[in-house]
Amino acid sequence: MMPDRHPTQAPLSTASAPVPASLHQDVQVPAGSFLMGDAFGEGYPTDGEGPVHPVALDAFRIDATAVTNRMFAAFAAATGYRTEAENYGTSAVFHLLVKAPEPDILGRADRAPWWLNVRRADWAHPAGSLSHWEDIPDHPVVHVSHHDALAYCAWAGRRLPTEAEWEYAARGGLQSKRYAWGDDLTPDGEHRCNIWQGKFPTANTQDDGHLGTAPVKSFPANGYGLYEVAGNVWEWCKDWFLPKYYRTSPSHNPQGPNRGAGRVMRGGSYLCHDSYCNRYRVAARTSNTPDSSSGNCGFRTIATH
Repeated sequence: MMPDRHPTQAPLSTASAPVPASLHQDVQVPAGSFLMGDAFGEGYPTDGEGPVHPVALDAFRIDATAVTNRMFAAFAAATGYRTEAENYGTSAVFHLLVKAPEPDILGRADRAPWWLNVRRADWAHPAGSLSHWEDIPDHPVVHVSHHDALAYCAWAGRRLPTEAEWEYAARGGLQSKRYAWGDDLTPDGEHRCNIWQGKFPTANTQDDGHLGTAPVKSFPANGYGLYEVAGNVWEWCKDWFLPKYYRTSPSHNPQGPNRGAGRVMRGGSYLCHDSYCNRYRVAARTSNTPDSSSGNCGFRTIATH
């Protein structure tokens, strides 16, 4: 999980600018039906992962990976856009990853003390002012709010996936499985995602090779060709979050409720651990306020034409 903010400003606009044709690598997801939700009864009751219900979707094209630092840098350079973290002047960085002078560390989150509020932490300086995106260009962009993700989409001529599209694509053609690759977390002892190993939040054995974010395409793609739909970074979806929505959601191309307690996030992150955040399961869901940002949340996009 990540700390939230109280909203204080409206979304920011972007100037029009040409989008590099090769910026996005799309995979085609065929039209079809699937059973959406937690088939194992393992979800947190307040997350509303049930009931399991049939959903039919039209075909769409979605990013093979989360939007990377290199991709977001192209957007920022073309438009001059400033993210909400840049405008706030701070964002949340996991305590073992901070690269910043001591005076830049402004305090800890009350309910999640492993999060530090770090001055000048933003997408371009993901661990604080002594870090820079150019050192990790192929890692997912982080410290982006839902508003920032929408601004990127407006520039790129794309959109965020609905929650149903995200889960359908993440399942990769598998039906009612626990993870994007099957029911076992580490089949044949192989790590398939970047999550926490060890004792959270103080000791990560890094058995999967990573303490923080991993470069995109570090783990095998799923059946549709999507990478890192479990762990690495949370991904914003279009929908408002409403725990009871599955009880009444439409069966064809659901768009989410008209209102809710924040926006949906999917996929889990490098901080997920079954001791406190077992949300790297493909049905798992959570939310945050749309202006919130942190060092473990990014997004991927869907083509609109």
